[in-house]
Amino acid sequence: MDALHWRIGIDEAGYGPNLGPLVVAATAWRTLSKDDLYESLVDAVTPTTPRGDERLFIADSKAVYAPKAGLAQLERAVYAAFGQPHCWKELITCLGADPNKEMAKAPWREGFDPPLPCHADPTDIAAGARRLREVSEYAGVATPRAAARLIFPSEFNRLVAEHGTKGAALSHVSIGLARRLYDMVIEEGVSCAFTFDKHGGRNRYGPLLQQHFPDSCVETLDEARPVSRYRSGNGLTFAFRTNGETELPVALASMTAKLLRELAMRGLNAFWTAHIPGLKPTAGYPVDAKRYKQAIAAKQAELGIEDHLLWRER
Repeated sequence: MDALHWRIGIDEAGYGPNLGPLVVAATAWRTLSKDDLYESLVDAVTPTTPRGDERLFIADSKAVYAPKAGLAQLERAVYAAFGQPHCWKELITCLGADPNKEMAKAPWREGFDPPLPCHADPTDIAAGARRLREVSEYAGVATPRAAARLIFPSEFNRLVAEHGTKGAALSHVSIGLARRLYDMVIEEGVSCAFTFDKHGGRNRYGPLLQQHFPDSCVETLDEARPVSRYRSGNGLTFAFRTNGETELPVALASMTAKLLRELAMRGLNAFWTAHIPGLKPTAGYPVDAKRYKQAIAAKQAELGIEDHLLWRER
């Protein structure tokens, strides 16, 4: 029989915008083999556009989500894998996504708690969950676990100042989240393979890995543009890949992060459009974010909302 093995995938959403949070998510999968999870779970999940297929569509969030199509595909896969929350705040609590209670520091976060799902059919979610559970049991794959972090503008700016660059801040948060999920689910002595989607053009991650995983020496195996690889003496391996979402744990992390990001932006937009009728909502990316910030400037000053709560400087 194959040995017990864990895989953890980590990805982000919202690295580039000036408005809204950076979101990092991680998913953990316990298996009895090192086979590709898409192959092991082929009867329950697909990485390609389903078009009538009843399987869960799990892929890079950029392939799954389109604004005009809504959140249904993201919600169906994420909730089928991890459980159906009743509302936004329950989702945040389940994922441990706001450990420092940053959501309470800005008015558009504190009062925002829509019921979930927004667009997906609960019956479809339940059917997808049932199918994933049955196929996973047959394949020797345990129910996956997940964790996330919402990094709102004030914390984002602080982390960039502390670590010097956006990329370094992202690496710090991502590796820290990976360690948190590892401590939550991994039994001592069980091997674990971590896969991260690469953080921009960054190729070197060894010192940060050593900082977050100090129990054993982290050895560098390769640091190149396609992939950077590391291992430690206690059965851990780490890979930072371009197109990391080709692996199922990273793909579902990407989708989880994107779902949280989109829901968070709904809260921000709902608050400001309530104060400024006719204001066009924003996704928060640089050019449109400047348009939005100018449009809300007078009301922001009137409400006494400080810039550091709203605007990411990089």
